[in-house]
Amino acid sequence: MSDAGSAPRSSQGASAGPDGGGDGEERVPLRIGDPAPDFDLAGIDGRTGEEGRWRRSDLLGAPLVVAFYPADDTPVCTAQLREYTAGVGSLDRVGARIVAISPQGVESHRRFAAANDGFAFPLLCDTDKAVGRAWGILGFQDLYRRSTFVVDADGMVRYAHRFVGPGTGFKPLEELVTAVLDTL
Repeated sequence: MSDAGSAPRSSQGASAGPDGGGDGEERVPLRIGDPAPDFDLAGIDGRTGEEGRWRRSDLLGAPLVVAFYPADDTPVCTAQLREYTAGVGSLDRVGARIVAISPQGVESHRRFAAANDGFAFPLLCDTDKAVGRAWGILGFQDLYRRSTFVVDADGMVRYAHRFVGPGTGFKPLEELVTAVLDTL
């Protein structure tokens, strides 16, 4: 489901509802024009495997692609992150950065990156799914839905896409680059 910013805000349902959440909070997906929620996450540098922390607020000043993916070492997630790595130069040329976030921990990310000869961006750990919840990307039984966002240099959401089902595809990088260009 692509969010063009014109649809009314709708609840994803209370946690006891069909989304399977367990926190009692109502979920309202981010829309175009909303401020992007901050995050402060452990993770790894996808190139080196070195552990660190990344904060969205530290990445202000340049467009940011935020790619939420369900799991390390799965076929679609692997294909997605490999494609984004292969084309990262196109993001560099427009001054954009990219981070990938999933609910696995540092060691899982490190193994995943090493098995794929590294990724050109950080892999961040949302093990408690608090960031996924804040960004409105959790689906049935609190599982991550494959989702991509473009946040402008001032921290506002300018593009949002969430797969509703199992997310057996992903947004191609050229579409994300176009979305970045639209923020400039």
